[in-house]
Amino acid sequence: MAMSLLALLVWVVIPLFVILMAPVLWRRSKIPWHKNLVVAASVAVLSAPMLTSNGVKWWYDRQVSELCAKDGGVKVYKTVRLTPELLDKAGRIWIPDRAQAKPTDEYYYESEDHYYRQGNPTLLRSQYQIIRRSDGNVLGESVFYGRSGGDLPGPWHASSFTCPDPTQSAGLETSIFLGDKK
Repeated sequence: MAMSLLALLVWVVIPLFVILMAPVLWRRSKIPWHKNLVVAASVAVLSAPMLTSNGVKWWYDRQVSELCAKDGGVKVYKTVRLTPELLDKAGRIWIPDRAQAKPTDEYYYESEDHYYRQGNPTLLRSQYQIIRRSDGNVLGESVFYGRSGGDLPGPWHASSFTCPDPTQSAGLETSIFLGDKK
């Protein structure tokens, strides 16, 4: 409900106010620089929501980058030889979640999400750990930070920013489990 009221304000009320008031102020202005002031104020009022939204996203993206620089990324504590039992039918390494792991699974992963901020935008820390069942040792962990949302309300998907970039960093499983995927 609050989001639809904000969308109504940003996309209807403010532009309608500017469209109705700018011509009135323009006609009442007798001095040329007053007319220039009306134009500048109209542009400023119409662009203020977008500039504010971009500023908020930039600030949270900077927070994500700073947090990521402290402890983000993949950390490997112990490596293990890759065995065929760990591969799925497509040849990818598959480690079950602790809740789904069978007693016979030698490894499982645990994950934890911590929300620094929920809402719009959301600021999140996600941590994944791969654990060996036999001794309880953490073999490695992966920490990601992310921001989602902070955009102007509308029918589009929210923007996001993640650090480290998951498409550019090595995966946790391939960093821990070494060997050929035959």
